[in-house]
Amino acid sequence: MKKEYKVEIIKEGALGTLIFGSSKLPLKKMAEVMNKYGEEGWDVSFQLIEKHRLLLFWSREAVIITFSRNKQ
Repeated sequence: MKKEYKVEIIKEGALGTLIFGSSKLPLKKMAEVMNKYGEEGWDVSFQLIEKHRLLLFWSREAVIITFSRNKQ
């Protein structure tokens, strides 16, 4: 049985990171993306939190979510 995969990257807001030095990951957006793919039959296969550099002094987090499902 073959599988297919999709990758979604969700980053925390750049403005909050610049003003406050850090920001929270957008949990509502994460839930919306996961629910949307769940309705289409996708399952969360893997999730990773990664730090990305933002300009010279700041960094922000990003969640990389890998979805999988059986190929139709």
